[in-house]
Amino acid sequence: MHNIDIEVVEMTLDVMKYVIGRITTTSPELGKPKTSEELKKLVGDTITPDGIGGEKAFHLFKDVLAKATVPIDHPRHLAFVPAAPTRSAIMFDLVTSASSIHGAYWMEGAGGIFCENEAMSWLVSITGMPQGAFGVFTSGGTAANLSAMVTAREYWRREDRNKGEKGIIVTSAAAHSSIKAMAKVIDVDVVLVETEDLMTADHLQKTILTLAPEKRKRLFAVVATGGTTNAGIVDDLEGIARVCKEENLWFHVDAAYGGGALVADSVRHIFNGIEQADSITIDPHKWMFSPYDCGAIIYRNPDLAKEAHSQKGSYLDIFKDEGAHGFNPAEYQIQLTRRVRGLPLWFSLAAHGTDQYKEAVECGIALANLAGSLITSHPDLELVRPPSLSCVLFRRKGWSPMDYTNWTYKNHKEGIALVTPTKWKRKDAFETVARFCFINPDTTEDDIRVILKTME
Repeated sequence: MHNIDIEVVEMTLDVMKYVIGRITTTSPELGKPKTSEELKKLVGDTITPDGIGGEKAFHLFKDVLAKATVPIDHPRHLAFVPAAPTRSAIMFDLVTSASSIHGAYWMEGAGGIFCENEAMSWLVSITGMPQGAFGVFTSGGTAANLSAMVTAREYWRREDRNKGEKGIIVTSAAAHSSIKAMAKVIDVDVVLVETEDLMTADHLQKTILTLAPEKRKRLFAVVATGGTTNAGIVDDLEGIARVCKEENLWFHVDAAYGGGALVADSVRHIFNGIEQADSITIDPHKWMFSPYDCGAIIYRNPDLAKEAHSQKGSYLDIFKDEGAHGFNPAEYQIQLTRRVRGLPLWFSLAAHGTDQYKEAVECGIALANLAGSLITSHPDLELVRPPSLSCVLFRRKGWSPMDYTNWTYKNHKEGIALVTPTKWKRKDAFETVARFCFINPDTTEDDIRVILKTME
């Protein structure tokens, strides 16, 4: 399997031709979904005792399977939080894989980890956190949030009175689903501040005051959001930081989606207070134009993370020997084995410069505001709330939840766009609404108009 033969050379040329065509096309296809049964009928058995050959396998992927996916960087992929990795980042992702670097310990991966650390230094700088703050790249926001909360819990359990206690964290009802999922993994309880809008210091303080004494003593952390996934809302970070300091609580900011906007002058002020956080999550594979998967966790005091995450084993001792000195990413987050997933971000930043990143993020914000104007002027549509960061929530007057669902599937199957509905609390009930999330600078006003026209 590891021999270099003519087929491998030919397949490499085919792959490069496909990649170059994929990243240079000006009219990408929006893949159409197919059932597993339909795909099986089209491609047959692909895993066999003798193999089907690399050329055949690659062409099945290129001609059939890839067309049943939705490229995350399609200009009309406006659902969830899409992505738009730069061409240079995509190409360097190939280099990253080909370089076969294990990114857990400096002894093995010094050159690659150095590059990651260069990119991380820039990430830390845009948060405004003080000298000494640093972090590592993870697989995504869930792993980053999990790593941060393990660190926070272990720091809390330093005190004898907290050893063995089941902790509690407070976050808002609008926080990302990974917060609740992460809490299950580390076995802590979650207390929700019941607001779909921004969580304020007043909200937080009132919630803490409602806790019974036995619960209050188990409270160790607050998770604020720097750009909710649903609506792009940034919590009152300054006020929450103040409450956390007064109550001696770990202050974590989940800015997985919104963190990219830290580079944008037009909205940077709404993140004031983030520099006071004990930990921050940012996902470069969202609004920082990196390929999946690339998250990041930043700590005010990285030594606390090292205490929580450093693994021990006789086979690992050499990595911590003085002769192998250097920064070991495995010691600051939950994963031991890791690829150097920050390399494509580093290369893209090095190639294009941070000013172009700022311009690209500002473009997403401008697209959201443009969509807001087009919706406001449309007789059948109305905004649910003003656009926030690059998210826009809006409704089609007179539509039922099923209308939104049918609209989503119809546009997807016809290859027009992928835009999905969400829910927003209106008075005491949740209503189904439409949602745009703009990440891709290649999205145009015409794209927005085409999508809105499908709602007429």
